[in-house]
Amino acid sequence: MDRYKICVIKGDGIGPEIADEAIKVLDSVSAKFGFGLDYEYFLMGGAAIDVFGVPLPDDTLNAAKASDAVLFGAIGGPKWDNLDPSIRPEKGLLKIRKELEAFANLRPAIIFDELINASTIKPEIIKGVDVLIVRELTGGLYFGEPRAIGKDKAYNTMVYSRSEIERIAKVAFVAAGKRRGKLCVVDKANVLETSRLWREVVDAMAPSYPDVSVEYMYVDNAAMQLIRNPRQFDVILTENLFGDILSDEASMVCGSIGLLPSASVGSKVGIYEPIHGSAPDIAGQGIANPIAMILSAAMMLRYALGQETAAMAIENAVKAVLKDGYRTKDLASFDAKEICTTSEIGTIISDYIKKA
Repeated sequence: MDRYKICVIKGDGIGPEIADEAIKVLDSVSAKFGFGLDYEYFLMGGAAIDVFGVPLPDDTLNAAKASDAVLFGAIGGPKWDNLDPSIRPEKGLLKIRKELEAFANLRPAIIFDELINASTIKPEIIKGVDVLIVRELTGGLYFGEPRAIGKDKAYNTMVYSRSEIERIAKVAFVAAGKRRGKLCVVDKANVLETSRLWREVVDAMAPSYPDVSVEYMYVDNAAMQLIRNPRQFDVILTENLFGDILSDEASMVCGSIGLLPSASVGSKVGIYEPIHGSAPDIAGQGIANPIAMILSAAMMLRYALGQETAAMAIENAVKAVLKDGYRTKDLASFDAKEICTTSEIGTIISDYIKKA
């Protein structure tokens, strides 16, 4: 039997609740398909600050590096908002991404037919939407130097090297080649030198991927087009800040930020997490939607462990559960047969896997 070591970082807010449901589902699917998952639990974010005084303890980072994958919930919350910026929870997430060289963030945005009315956009506009956003994750404004804040002035620096752009563009080209063969590079090349370098690099790479068509779109237009006609997009490639914003926008096109997973991959260990935050306002109430976390676990099986059949089993179970009308509170208004708690929806998905 194949066995895999999983570093679990539940995090803050609703992180522990949704992580528990993902593990419940993973246990069902691993038993069904005959492989083993060995979980090791570590702290990061606010929970780590409370215990160790830092957002990313060395033990957590070392365990992540020694694992086959990192399954991550969410971090942060108002409790830690007034800390020095150098030790706020988000610093831990940025550091672990950098240390693991998880430079490519894959964020699928898919419309579930059963939840098409959950979006505020007309069904005829969004039916059939299936977009993959490939976001560069370890460069740009979030990491660029110099950066500073003074009494009357603050500044950040957007920096990208040719090699950084090449490696993320390769991920996007390969993904587009396996999908519908359309790649849209989102930038701001009319005003940003970094964007012009992105276009230069992608243009040079394009002949190596003859089955993929490439177009360029300014980020302000892309934000509008995602609402106006999201079906035009297949794979979107963009830098860190733009990708952060557009992927959250895409989640609301799909109806709920609680539905969308992500995978942060690169040359070392990948991180698998929902795109939403820690939602401390609903933590501990049993109403958080764990589906994005559960689908992130499916992405972990696919990209990190090579367990494609098991990944598909999770995804099919989620679709079946939604089709049968089971909903968490955030989706209660949309063809709900039964409103479920966080734990109940995880159990139902797990049971569907066992019965399939």
